[in-house]
Amino acid sequence: MKKVVTLIIAAALALSGCSSTSSPSVEHLNSAAFAEKIVETDVVILDVRTPGEFSEDHIKGAINIDVEGASFDSEIANLDKTKSYAVYCRSGRRSIIAVDKMANAGFDLLFNLENGINDWIANGLSLVTS
Repeated sequence: MKKVVTLIIAAALALSGCSSTSSPSVEHLNSAAFAEKIVETDVVILDVRTPGEFSEDHIKGAINIDVEGASFDSEIANLDKTKSYAVYCRSGRRSIIAVDKMANAGFDLLFNLENGINDWIANGLSLVTS
């Protein structure tokens, strides 16, 4: 019985080390801090929503790479890893997935907009609309 408990604890510890909701290289910012970050030199604004969502509205200067699209991994592989990336989506769920994938791909300077563009809008910040 003692061996079984030990094995269960060891397995739980091993599995918990494999899951991550964020990386040490990711900084989660509220909309005010995100707005300050995106005007800095060499910060790329990355919208990870669908192309349809992006075409409706987006933060000025953003590029669009759909995190749920089949080509996300290959598209981020073409980005300059030495730059900083300010990443956002609608609610914050997809941008967390995106920054985790990017951190695992070797990107060091990542900023995630907490609560996504919904928080951006709620705080009266502007968007480019079609």
